[in-house]
Amino acid sequence: MGLSWLKSAPLSIGREMQRAGAMAANIVFPPVCLGCGAMVGVHGGVCARCWRSLRPIEKPWCAVMGTPFAHSMGEGAVSAEAIAEPPPFERARSAVRFDDLARTMVHRLKYMDRTDLAVVMAGWMARVGGELIEQSDFLVSVPLHRRRFLARRYNQSAELARALSNRTALPYLSGALVRKKATRSQVGLGTEARIDNVRGAFAVPDAARPLVLGRSLLLVDDVYTTGATVKSATGALLRAGAARVSVLTFARVAPEHQ
Repeated sequence: MGLSWLKSAPLSIGREMQRAGAMAANIVFPPVCLGCGAMVGVHGGVCARCWRSLRPIEKPWCAVMGTPFAHSMGEGAVSAEAIAEPPPFERARSAVRFDDLARTMVHRLKYMDRTDLAVVMAGWMARVGGELIEQSDFLVSVPLHRRRFLARRYNQSAELARALSNRTALPYLSGALVRKKATRSQVGLGTEARIDNVRGAFAVPDAARPLVLGRSLLLVDDVYTTGATVKSATGALLRAGAARVSVLTFARVAPEHQ
């Protein structure tokens, strides 16, 4: 046998210790469904009942907006929305529709300190946004105003961007975009009120302008509702010299007929 077993022993022992640690963690913190809290097989898992309520956004979709079509319109087809009001960003994609499980996950991430959910959500975002990720130089997140950040202690969009960066190795530019105006919550506002609320709300700090200049950026947020927030943020990045901006969100509010 010789002494070769001595070389592999530390690795074997390390693996056994990791396995034992994982088992102990599962006993203390058993894996539960991200939606309803029922017991599941692995951490970050979803039970069968909640999984059926998840509605992923898949092709066919609008090549610009990423909104789903009821049936195939042909490769590169563009929705009436994108034609009537072309957005400032190049493309937008979202992983799932904003209902049931998706709404629960966003709420827990945003208001209940469940920053661990960002890792799971980023995984779904990476799958739908693979092409955007490959064609971007940096990730940028939609920022909170400093007062809201101090109250909440973290920014859910930044958590998603960091998790995406860790998963894809696409660098995240923290602080590349700031919210200079303390806007009110967008929840409950109509389309025009949302636009007015975030008009002029974002800016690129002088220190970040050299990093943004000429770059392809991927703007990350939790939910795409009317697009008012990401459109305003995109405008700020383009005015600072970004070559192009695309948008990637976890969820999207999509009309039922689409």
